[in-house]
Amino acid sequence: MLDTGFVRDRADIIRDAMLKRGYDTAPLQRLLEIDARRRQLITKTDQLRHKRKELSKKIGLLRKKGGEAETLIRQVQQVKTELENTEAELKSLQTQFNSLRLLLPNIPDPDVPVGQDESANVVVETCGEAEEADFEVKPHWEVGKKLGILDMERGAKVAGSHFPFFLGDGARLVRALINFMLNLHTNRHGYKEVSPPLLVNRQAMLGTGQLPKFEDDMYQTSRDELFLVPTAEVPLVNIHANQTLSFAHLPLRYTAYTPCFRREAGAYGARTRGLLRVHQFDKVELVSFTTQERSEEEHQHMLSCAKTVLDELGLVYRVVLLCTGELGFAARKCYDIEIWAPATKRWLEVSSVSNCGDFQARRLGIRYREPGGKTRLCHTLNGSGVALARLIAAILEQFQNPDGSVTLPEVLRKDMGKEKLEPPL
Repeated sequence: MLDTGFVRDRADIIRDAMLKRGYDTAPLQRLLEIDARRRQLITKTDQLRHKRKELSKKIGLLRKKGGEAETLIRQVQQVKTELENTEAELKSLQTQFNSLRLLLPNIPDPDVPVGQDESANVVVETCGEAEEADFEVKPHWEVGKKLGILDMERGAKVAGSHFPFFLGDGARLVRALINFMLNLHTNRHGYKEVSPPLLVNRQAMLGTGQLPKFEDDMYQTSRDELFLVPTAEVPLVNIHANQTLSFAHLPLRYTAYTPCFRREAGAYGARTRGLLRVHQFDKVELVSFTTQERSEEEHQHMLSCAKTVLDELGLVYRVVLLCTGELGFAARKCYDIEIWAPATKRWLEVSSVSNCGDFQARRLGIRYREPGGKTRLCHTLNGSGVALARLIAAILEQFQNPDGSVTLPEVLRKDMGKEKLEPPL
């Protein structure tokens, strides 16, 4: 959420940012109109209250002197009626103002390249070589089926399209990857592990920016008005809602594994086949709370933690700085980490590492107290460390052998109890 004073005084900056992001600026214009009228009504309300108070004093003095106060009483009644009408309009405008304010996205960092689609993204680095294999690499959905570890058809039968079944070594691979990532982030990177609720309320979703913009993409329970988590970012950031943190304890770093649930509406086809687009997927999330001064440093730290996952697994990947049109709603700057899928010759996003600045903290009332006693809004950051569905797709394709087996990354072999995934006899 943007500061009200900033919206009012620097509307030109916000309008420019929204246009660079590809957003309609009509909500901003309507908000400014409502704000102007709202401030007029606040002034008018104060004046009417003052007038009612002064008239009431005069009535009291007249009555003490035994005078006639009927005229003044009628004036008080008129003021009271006008005040009630003004307050009702002000309340309505305040509700509209609050709703419109929630539609304004974060302002991109000056470092973010301007553009509307992925063609404007900037590749920061590529780790490993996306080389051609000397045999025909099969797509992960064919390999997974032949290995007996992935069954999309039975998932569709039970839940609908894009809900996978991982079977046998597939399920064990999911568990091994989760354990590997959690151990890495807690033991080496110093994140505190959390096992959060998988259902969150509307306020939690509003606080992190998933609502109201992305409500149609969320799974929710209508009876309790709770939402299945689209990412562990939501409960992790909300841990400190309406709290003032100690400067000495910052940065605070949390990690959590959760399944994630998203409708991911859109066109289906070859580009979304198999594990490339699923409605339920497993993910290890990273979240940090820090100060404005250490915000960029913490962003780079979180990015390096996510990259370490892929380095340890030995995967080919690249880091991309997203352009304005590709930024998430709450993010001011974001890096995507993409892994190479040799069968489809595509780069697949497995992590978005975002710096939200004070955008989420303002919505959720998360502050810290400086040594001198002054309180300031925290900066919040989040990143996938990393998402599993496409990670497994990349493992099945990058480490595929000509005989159809898949060599497991060394860091997973102890948990898997083997060096290769091989088709059943």
